[in-house]
Amino acid sequence: MTDVLNQRALNRALLARQLLLERSEMSVPEALERLAGMQAQAPLPPYTGLWTRLVDFDPESLSRLLLEREAVRIVLMRGTVHLVTSRDYRMLRPLLQPLLLQLLLNNATYGTHLAGIDLTELEAAGRTLLAKQPLTLAELGKQLQAQWPDRDADSLAQAIRVLAPLVQIPPRGLWGKSGLARSVTADDWLGEPMRDDATSDELVLRYLAGFGPATVADAQAWSGLKRLGAAFERLRPQLVTFRDERNRELFDLPNAPRPDPDTPAPVRFLPQWDNLLLSHADRTRIIDEHHRKGLMTVNGIIPGTVLLGGLVGGIWSIKKDKKTATLHIKPFDLLSRADRMELKEEAARLLTFAEPNATSHEITIQGGA
Repeated sequence: MTDVLNQRALNRALLARQLLLERSEMSVPEALERLAGMQAQAPLPPYTGLWTRLVDFDPESLSRLLLEREAVRIVLMRGTVHLVTSRDYRMLRPLLQPLLLQLLLNNATYGTHLAGIDLTELEAAGRTLLAKQPLTLAELGKQLQAQWPDRDADSLAQAIRVLAPLVQIPPRGLWGKSGLARSVTADDWLGEPMRDDATSDELVLRYLAGFGPATVADAQAWSGLKRLGAAFERLRPQLVTFRDERNRELFDLPNAPRPDPDTPAPVRFLPQWDNLLLSHADRTRIIDEHHRKGLMTVNGIIPGTVLLGGLVGGIWSIKKDKKTATLHIKPFDLLSRADRMELKEEAARLLTFAEPNATSHEITIQGGA
Protein backbone atom coordinates (compact mmCIF):
# COMPACT_ATOMS: atom_id res chain seq x y z
CA MET A 1 0.00 0.00 0.00
CA THR A 2 1.30 3.47 -0.91
CA ASP A 3 2.21 5.66 2.05
CA VAL A 4 0.06 8.74 2.65
CA LEU A 5 1.83 12.01 3.42
CA ASN A 6 -0.23 14.55 5.33
CA GLN A 7 0.11 18.31 5.00
CA ARG A 8 2.54 18.52 7.90
CA ALA A 9 4.83 15.90 6.32
CA LEU A 10 4.76 17.73 2.99
CA ASN A 11 5.48 21.00 4.75
CA ARG A 12 8.54 19.70 6.54
CA ALA A 13 9.88 18.02 3.39
CA LEU A 14 9.53 21.28 1.49
CA LEU A 15 11.18 23.33 4.23
CA ALA A 16 14.10 20.88 4.42
CA ARG A 17 14.76 21.10 0.69
CA GLN A 18 14.40 24.85 0.69
CA LEU A 19 17.00 25.11 3.49
CA LEU A 20 14.46 26.56 5.91
CA LEU A 21 14.52 24.04 8.76
CA GLU A 22 18.10 24.99 9.55
CA ARG A 23 20.56 27.25 7.82
CA SER A 24 22.90 25.41 5.46
CA GLU A 25 26.68 25.49 5.02
CA MET A 26 26.23 25.26 1.24
CA SER A 27 28.03 27.65 -1.06
CA VAL A 28 25.90 30.21 -2.90
CA PRO A 29 26.09 28.34 -6.26
CA GLU A 30 25.14 25.09 -4.54
CA ALA A 31 22.21 26.78 -2.85
CA LEU A 32 20.97 28.40 -6.07
CA GLU A 33 20.97 25.03 -7.77
CA ARG A 34 19.33 23.26 -4.82
CA LEU A 35 16.59 25.89 -4.89
CA ALA A 36 16.23 25.51 -8.67
CA GLY A 37 16.73 29.26 -8.97
CA MET A 38 15.25 32.23 -7.13
CA GLN A 39 12.56 34.54 -8.45
CA ALA A 40 14.14 37.95 -8.90
CA GLN A 41 11.90 40.62 -10.40
CA ALA A 42 13.57 43.07 -8.04
CA PRO A 43 17.36 43.00 -7.52
CA LEU A 44 17.60 42.56 -3.75
CA PRO A 45 15.07 39.89 -2.64
CA PRO A 46 17.43 36.99 -3.52
CA TYR A 47 19.95 38.38 -1.03
CA THR A 48 17.40 38.15 1.77
CA GLY A 49 16.34 34.74 0.52
CA LEU A 50 19.90 33.44 0.76
CA TRP A 51 20.53 35.15 4.11
CA THR A 52 17.56 33.33 5.59
CA ARG A 53 18.80 29.98 4.24
CA LEU A 54 22.59 30.00 4.61
CA VAL A 55 24.98 30.17 7.56
CA ASP A 56 26.91 33.46 7.64
CA PHE A 57 25.77 34.48 4.16
CA ASP A 58 28.01 37.18 2.69
CA PRO A 59 26.07 39.25 0.13
CA GLU A 60 29.28 40.07 -1.70
CA SER A 61 29.61 36.38 -2.58
CA LEU A 62 26.47 36.64 -4.71
CA SER A 63 27.60 39.92 -6.24
CA ARG A 64 30.86 38.26 -7.25
CA LEU A 65 28.97 35.46 -9.00
CA LEU A 66 27.09 38.03 -11.06
CA LEU A 67 30.23 39.99 -11.88
CA GLU A 68 32.13 36.82 -12.80
CA ARG A 69 29.19 35.66 -14.97
CA GLU A 70 28.69 32.49 -12.96
CA ALA A 71 25.13 33.54 -12.13
CA VAL A 72 22.62 35.49 -14.21
CA ARG A 73 19.29 37.27 -13.89
CA ILE A 74 17.13 36.20 -16.82
CA VAL A 75 13.55 35.33 -17.77
CA LEU A 76 12.83 31.65 -17.07
CA MET A 77 10.09 29.79 -15.19
CA ARG A 78 6.57 31.14 -15.65
CA GLY A 79 7.97 33.94 -17.81
CA THR A 80 9.46 35.77 -14.82
CA VAL A 81 12.98 36.96 -14.03
CA HIS A 82 14.96 34.39 -12.04
CA LEU A 83 18.43 34.33 -10.55
CA VAL A 84 20.17 31.09 -11.51
CA THR A 85 23.67 29.76 -12.00
CA SER A 86 24.93 30.07 -15.55
CA ARG A 87 25.04 26.29 -15.73
CA ASP A 88 21.37 26.05 -14.81
CA TYR A 89 20.48 28.75 -17.31
CA ARG A 90 22.00 26.72 -20.13
CA MET A 91 19.90 23.71 -19.09
CA LEU A 92 16.62 25.44 -18.28
CA ARG A 93 16.26 28.05 -21.02
CA PRO A 94 16.07 25.70 -24.04
CA LEU A 95 13.35 23.69 -22.29
CA LEU A 96 11.38 26.85 -21.49
CA GLN A 97 11.99 28.71 -24.76
CA PRO A 98 8.85 27.39 -26.55
CA LEU A 99 6.73 28.40 -23.55
CA LEU A 100 8.24 31.89 -23.42
CA LEU A 101 7.62 32.43 -27.12
CA GLN A 102 4.04 31.27 -26.72
CA LEU A 103 3.50 33.59 -23.76
CA LEU A 104 4.88 36.50 -25.80
CA LEU A 105 2.75 35.90 -28.88
CA ASN A 106 -0.40 35.17 -26.87
CA ASN A 107 0.04 38.24 -24.67
CA ALA A 108 -2.94 40.55 -25.12
CA THR A 109 -0.64 43.59 -25.28
CA TYR A 110 2.50 42.46 -27.08
CA GLY A 111 1.17 39.69 -29.32
CA THR A 112 -1.16 41.98 -31.24
CA HIS A 113 1.66 44.41 -32.06
CA LEU A 114 3.93 41.59 -33.25
CA ALA A 115 1.44 39.94 -35.61
CA GLY A 116 2.89 39.42 -39.08
CA ILE A 117 6.41 40.57 -38.21
CA ASP A 118 9.40 38.49 -39.35
CA LEU A 119 10.71 37.28 -35.98
CA THR A 120 14.00 36.07 -37.45
CA GLU A 121 14.68 39.50 -38.90
CA LEU A 122 13.62 41.16 -35.64
CA GLU A 123 15.92 38.97 -33.55
CA ALA A 124 18.87 39.69 -35.83
CA ALA A 125 18.26 43.43 -35.56
CA GLY A 126 18.05 43.24 -31.79
CA ARG A 127 21.25 41.25 -31.51
CA THR A 128 23.06 43.76 -33.71
CA LEU A 129 21.99 46.67 -31.52
CA LEU A 130 22.90 44.90 -28.27
CA ALA A 131 26.30 43.87 -29.62
CA LYS A 132 27.18 47.56 -29.77
CA GLN A 133 26.24 48.37 -26.17
CA PRO A 134 24.01 47.19 -23.31
CA LEU A 135 20.54 48.73 -23.47
CA THR A 136 17.47 49.02 -21.30
CA LEU A 137 14.30 47.60 -22.80
CA ALA A 138 13.02 51.13 -23.35
CA GLU A 139 16.20 52.10 -25.21
CA LEU A 140 16.15 48.88 -27.22
CA GLY A 141 12.51 49.32 -28.21
CA LYS A 142 13.07 52.90 -29.31
CA GLN A 143 16.02 51.91 -31.50
CA LEU A 144 14.13 49.00 -33.04
CA GLN A 145 11.24 51.31 -33.80
CA ALA A 146 13.49 53.17 -36.21
CA GLN A 147 13.36 50.06 -38.40
CA TRP A 148 9.72 49.18 -37.62
CA PRO A 149 8.12 52.63 -37.13
CA ASP A 150 4.57 51.30 -37.23
CA ARG A 151 5.19 48.84 -34.37
CA ASP A 152 4.93 49.37 -30.63
CA ALA A 153 8.37 49.92 -29.07
CA ASP A 154 7.65 47.96 -25.88
CA SER A 155 6.44 44.97 -27.88
CA LEU A 156 9.57 44.97 -30.05
CA ALA A 157 11.80 45.02 -26.96
CA GLN A 158 9.83 42.28 -25.22
CA ALA A 159 10.22 40.14 -28.32
CA ILE A 160 14.02 40.45 -28.21
CA ARG A 161 13.94 39.60 -24.50
CA VAL A 162 12.44 36.24 -25.46
CA LEU A 163 14.04 35.60 -28.86
CA ALA A 164 17.65 36.51 -28.05
CA PRO A 165 17.40 35.92 -24.89
CA LEU A 166 18.64 38.74 -22.63
CA VAL A 167 20.65 38.86 -19.39
CA GLN A 168 20.33 41.81 -17.00
CA ILE A 169 23.93 42.79 -16.32
CA PRO A 170 25.68 44.44 -13.35
CA PRO A 171 25.57 46.83 -11.62
CA ARG A 172 21.91 45.77 -11.67
CA GLY A 173 21.50 43.14 -8.99
CA LEU A 174 24.67 43.91 -7.02
CA TRP A 175 24.56 44.34 -3.24
CA GLY A 176 24.69 47.99 -2.22
CA LYS A 177 24.69 49.19 -5.82
CA SER A 178 22.04 50.61 -8.09
CA GLY A 179 21.65 50.70 -11.81
CA LEU A 180 19.16 50.53 -14.62
CA ALA A 181 18.14 47.12 -15.94
CA ARG A 182 20.42 47.10 -18.97
CA SER A 183 20.72 43.89 -20.93
CA VAL A 184 22.89 42.05 -23.41
CA THR A 185 22.32 38.71 -25.08
CA ALA A 186 23.07 35.68 -22.96
CA ASP A 187 25.27 34.25 -25.72
CA ASP A 188 27.52 37.31 -25.67
CA TRP A 189 27.57 37.62 -21.87
CA LEU A 190 28.34 33.98 -21.12
CA GLY A 191 30.29 33.04 -24.22
CA GLU A 192 28.56 29.67 -24.32
CA PRO A 193 25.30 28.61 -26.01
CA MET A 194 22.35 26.94 -24.38
CA ARG A 195 22.59 23.18 -24.09
CA ASP A 196 21.14 21.20 -26.98
CA ASP A 197 20.79 17.99 -24.97
CA ALA A 198 18.65 19.22 -22.05
CA THR A 199 15.54 17.13 -21.40
CA SER A 200 12.31 17.60 -19.49
CA ASP A 201 13.34 14.57 -17.39
CA GLU A 202 16.27 16.59 -16.07
CA LEU A 203 13.99 19.53 -15.30
CA VAL A 204 11.60 17.28 -13.35
CA LEU A 205 14.42 15.80 -11.27
CA ARG A 206 15.69 19.25 -10.38
CA TYR A 207 12.19 20.35 -9.42
CA LEU A 208 11.64 17.37 -7.13
CA ALA A 209 15.01 17.95 -5.45
CA GLY A 210 13.94 21.48 -4.54
CA PHE A 211 10.18 21.18 -4.04
CA GLY A 212 9.09 17.54 -3.75
CA PRO A 213 7.24 15.36 -3.01
CA ALA A 214 4.98 16.76 -5.70
CA THR A 215 2.33 16.02 -8.29
CA VAL A 216 2.67 16.47 -12.04
CA ALA A 217 0.43 19.55 -11.70
CA ASP A 218 2.82 21.01 -9.11
CA ALA A 219 5.80 20.74 -11.47
CA GLN A 220 3.77 22.34 -14.23
CA ALA A 221 2.75 25.21 -11.96
CA TRP A 222 6.39 25.86 -11.06
CA SER A 223 7.73 25.77 -14.60
CA GLY A 224 4.76 27.04 -16.57
CA LEU A 225 5.14 24.04 -18.90
CA LYS A 226 2.31 21.67 -19.77
CA ARG A 227 2.26 17.93 -20.46
CA LEU A 228 5.05 16.98 -18.08
CA GLY A 229 3.25 13.75 -17.26
CA ALA A 230 5.25 11.87 -19.89
CA ALA A 231 8.52 12.84 -18.19
CA PHE A 232 7.22 11.63 -14.82
CA GLU A 233 6.24 8.32 -16.40
CA ARG A 234 9.66 7.85 -17.95
CA LEU A 235 11.23 8.59 -14.57
CA ARG A 236 8.82 6.44 -12.55
CA PRO A 237 11.22 3.47 -12.21
CA GLN A 238 13.79 5.67 -10.46
CA LEU A 239 11.32 7.59 -8.29
CA VAL A 240 9.24 6.74 -5.23
CA THR A 241 5.55 7.54 -5.00
CA PHE A 242 3.17 8.53 -2.22
CA ARG A 243 -0.39 9.77 -1.88
CA ASP A 244 -1.57 12.96 -0.25
CA GLU A 245 -4.67 13.21 1.92
CA ARG A 246 -6.78 13.87 -1.18
CA ASN A 247 -5.44 10.69 -2.82
CA ARG A 248 -3.33 12.52 -5.40
CA GLU A 249 -0.16 10.76 -6.52
CA LEU A 250 3.07 12.35 -5.35
CA PHE A 251 6.47 11.66 -6.90
CA ASP A 252 9.81 12.04 -5.19
CA LEU A 253 13.50 11.24 -5.30
CA PRO A 254 14.26 8.13 -3.21
CA ASN A 255 16.93 9.73 -1.03
CA ALA A 256 15.51 13.25 -0.75
CA PRO A 257 14.87 14.52 2.80
CA ARG A 258 11.47 13.77 4.28
CA PRO A 259 11.83 14.79 7.93
CA ASP A 260 9.65 13.67 10.79
CA PRO A 261 6.48 15.80 10.61
CA ASP A 262 7.06 16.77 14.25
CA THR A 263 10.40 18.42 13.43
CA PRO A 264 10.33 21.97 14.82
CA ALA A 265 10.26 24.76 12.22
CA PRO A 266 11.95 28.05 13.18
CA VAL A 267 10.78 31.55 12.37
CA ARG A 268 12.04 32.59 8.96
CA PHE A 269 11.69 35.80 6.94
CA LEU A 270 11.15 35.24 3.22
CA PRO A 271 11.66 38.00 0.63
CA GLN A 272 9.18 39.27 -1.93
CA TRP A 273 8.22 36.72 -4.58
CA ASP A 274 9.94 33.81 -2.87
CA ASN A 275 9.45 30.65 -4.94
CA LEU A 276 8.37 28.78 -1.81
CA LEU A 277 4.94 30.37 -2.32
CA LEU A 278 4.76 29.97 -6.10
CA SER A 279 5.93 26.48 -6.99
CA HIS A 280 2.96 24.18 -6.37
CA ALA A 281 -0.51 23.93 -7.86
CA ASP A 282 -1.77 23.25 -4.33
CA ARG A 283 0.05 25.59 -1.97
CA THR A 284 -1.70 24.57 1.24
CA ARG A 285 1.44 22.78 2.39
CA ILE A 286 2.96 26.22 3.00
CA ILE A 287 0.08 28.73 3.24
CA ASP A 288 -3.55 28.51 4.25
CA GLU A 289 -5.80 29.09 1.23
CA HIS A 290 -7.62 31.95 2.94
CA HIS A 291 -4.34 33.74 3.62
CA ARG A 292 -3.02 32.99 0.12
CA LYS A 293 -5.97 34.74 -1.54
CA GLY A 294 -5.34 37.82 0.56
CA LEU A 295 -1.60 37.75 -0.10
CA MET A 296 -1.58 37.64 -3.90
CA THR A 297 -2.30 41.16 -5.13
CA VAL A 298 -3.94 41.97 -8.46
CA ASN A 299 -0.77 43.64 -9.75
CA GLY A 300 1.36 40.58 -9.00
CA ILE A 301 3.27 42.05 -6.05
CA ILE A 302 3.91 39.41 -3.40
CA PRO A 303 5.20 40.96 -0.16
CA GLY A 304 7.86 39.61 2.14
CA THR A 305 6.38 36.86 4.30
CA VAL A 306 7.07 35.34 7.71
CA LEU A 307 7.11 31.61 8.41
CA LEU A 308 5.66 30.75 11.82
CA GLY A 309 5.63 27.09 12.74
CA GLY A 310 6.51 26.27 9.15
CA LEU A 311 3.57 28.10 7.54
CA VAL A 312 3.20 31.61 6.19
CA GLY A 313 1.89 33.49 9.20
CA GLY A 314 2.29 37.14 8.26
CA ILE A 315 3.94 39.75 6.06
CA TRP A 316 6.81 42.17 6.65
CA SER A 317 8.51 45.21 5.18
CA ILE A 318 11.35 47.56 6.08
CA LYS A 319 10.97 51.34 6.02
CA LYS A 320 13.84 53.76 6.43
CA ASP A 321 13.37 57.24 7.90
CA LYS A 322 16.60 59.21 7.90
CA LYS A 323 18.95 56.95 9.88
CA THR A 324 16.32 54.69 11.49
CA ALA A 325 15.33 51.41 9.84
CA THR A 326 12.05 49.93 11.04
CA LEU A 327 10.91 46.40 10.31
CA HIS A 328 7.10 46.26 10.29
CA ILE A 329 5.48 42.87 10.84
CA LYS A 330 1.79 42.13 10.31
CA PRO A 331 0.87 38.67 11.66
CA PHE A 332 -2.24 37.00 10.28
CA ASP A 333 -3.27 35.74 13.74
CA LEU A 334 -2.60 36.43 17.41
CA LEU A 335 0.89 35.40 18.48
CA SER A 336 1.92 33.43 21.51
CA ARG A 337 4.49 34.99 23.80
CA ALA A 338 7.11 32.46 22.59
CA ASP A 339 6.36 33.18 18.91
CA ARG A 340 6.57 36.92 19.52
CA MET A 341 9.94 36.58 21.21
CA GLU A 342 11.38 34.36 18.47
CA LEU A 343 9.97 36.68 15.83
CA LYS A 344 11.66 39.72 17.38
CA GLU A 345 14.99 37.92 17.68
CA GLU A 346 14.99 36.90 14.02
CA ALA A 347 13.74 40.35 12.98
CA ALA A 348 16.68 41.98 14.78
CA ARG A 349 19.09 39.72 12.88
CA LEU A 350 17.40 40.59 9.58
CA LEU A 351 17.68 44.32 10.25
CA THR A 352 21.38 43.95 11.05
CA PHE A 353 21.85 42.23 7.70
CA ALA A 354 19.57 44.35 5.53
CA GLU A 355 20.28 47.80 7.01
CA PRO A 356 23.84 47.71 8.42
CA ASN A 357 24.32 51.47 7.97
CA ALA A 358 21.25 52.56 9.92
CA THR A 359 22.10 54.20 13.24
CA SER A 360 19.11 52.59 14.93
CA HIS A 361 16.83 49.63 14.32
CA GLU A 362 13.22 49.33 15.37
CA ILE A 363 10.69 46.49 15.17
CA THR A 364 6.94 46.89 15.17
CA ILE A 365 4.48 44.00 15.33
CA GLN A 366 0.92 44.92 14.49
CA GLY A 367 -1.30 44.24 17.45
CA GLY A 368 1.28 45.25 20.03
CA ALA A 369 5.02 45.54 20.43
